[in-house]
Amino acid sequence: MENKSTSKSIVLGISILVGLFLLGYFIFKGLKTFSDKDRVVTVKGLAEMNMTATSSTIDLSFSMSSDDLQDLIKQSEEKKKSVVSYLTSNGFNDITVNNINVNDRERYYEYQWEDGRQVQVKVDRYSVSQSISVNHTDVKKTEDKASKIKLDLISKNLTSNVSTNYKFPELNSIKPQLIAESTKNARISGEQFAKDSEAQLGKIKTASQGQITIAGSYYYYNEEDGGSAPQEPYIQKARVVSTIVFFLD
Repeated sequence: MENKSTSKSIVLGISILVGLFLLGYFIFKGLKTFSDKDRVVTVKGLAEMNMTATSSTIDLSFSMSSDDLQDLIKQSEEKKKSVVSYLTSNGFNDITVNNINVNDRERYYEYQWEDGRQVQVKVDRYSVSQSISVNHTDVKKTEDKASKIKLDLISKNLTSNVSTNYKFPELNSIKPQLIAESTKNARISGEQFAKDSEAQLGKIKTASQGQITIAGSYYYYNEEDGGSAPQEPYIQKARVVSTIVFFLD
């Protein structure tokens, strides 16, 4: 009976020791896992992509004023026909002529400053404005064409305001590629940091995508993160910065 009691005690003791060992092991692993959750690295990935305009327009406009509405409309129509004739004779065929806009002033006088005091000055009752658009597919030559048109019209006494406008691809068409590139660049930075820290880059803990911004002649560009805006008006640069937090193993 004594031998059996002793054997049971030994088995019980061994079981307790094994249990304590396993408990300590799992506690250690749990604490280590909990500690490893704090081992993270935050990196940013920048991606940029140029977008070239698919088409462009050269916009022309002019205005004139008079007290005689009928004569004013006649003058405007004659100038419009002369401008369109010039454009067609120079090979521009895709021309859009917008409706004439007539403005009837409520007051025939306005106040202006002269010699330090306000004086009442008569103004024309009616004013009309006319705009014409020319579609252009060779976007790289649009600015040169617009400059030539402006100078030619001045020389023909057909002075007009001349401006250019460009149509770019939809941002959604490049958005997936842009985000994928920024994530890839963020991982490269994270892997370099992990290597320098003698660790391995783990899974993504959190990720946030910055707002996609556009840099170009018609858009404000923030140069804090480096880079530059395209100088050509027919090119826009889309950029995004993604911030990703990786676990370190």
